[in-house]
Amino acid sequence: MTRAVEDFLRAAGLPLDDENLRGTPQRVMDAWCREFLDGYAVTPEEALGGTFTSSSSSRGESRELVVVTDLRFHSMCPHHLLPVAGVAHVAYVPGKGMAGFGRLSALVDVFAHRLILQEDLAREVASALARVLGSPGTACIIEAEQSCLRLRGARQHQAITHAEAYEGELRKDGALRRELWARLGARR
Repeated sequence: MTRAVEDFLRAAGLPLDDENLRGTPQRVMDAWCREFLDGYAVTPEEALGGTFTSSSSSRGESRELVVVTDLRFHSMCPHHLLPVAGVAHVAYVPGKGMAGFGRLSALVDVFAHRLILQEDLAREVASALARVLGSPGTACIIEAEQSCLRLRGARQHQAITHAEAYEGELRKDGALRRELWARLGARR
């Protein structure tokens, strides 16, 4: 990767002996491997860590939502390799397991730190929550700033993109989904 960055800079006609570019290939490689693509090395199960058993779900009583909003994330657009930054709102109905709140942020990062479209990021998070926690209903709603939309092409500097994904009981437009959106609306 370091060599590829050197080749890229050289192909762009930039002098690699420039004081500001010395060490740049190594720094770029470090950033991509340790911060932008490190999600490929972690599974959703590892990100969620040890889950907890819910006493109400074990009795089949729980239909209440766990909601964590404004989980900040960064990612890279797979089409242009440009940054994406935003917030994810994650919700689930406890099933066989529950996750610590901080672990939900780690789950978002597992997928955000891959080359992934925003729509797929939302789907992957909702799907992993359903599968790993045995949740009967999950949701992931993402609001993001896409550099490829803001800096190139249409140059829509203020544009915010939205993607939603639902699994199980939250897939239906029923009481649980209305409750989720009421909570999201109440936080603003």
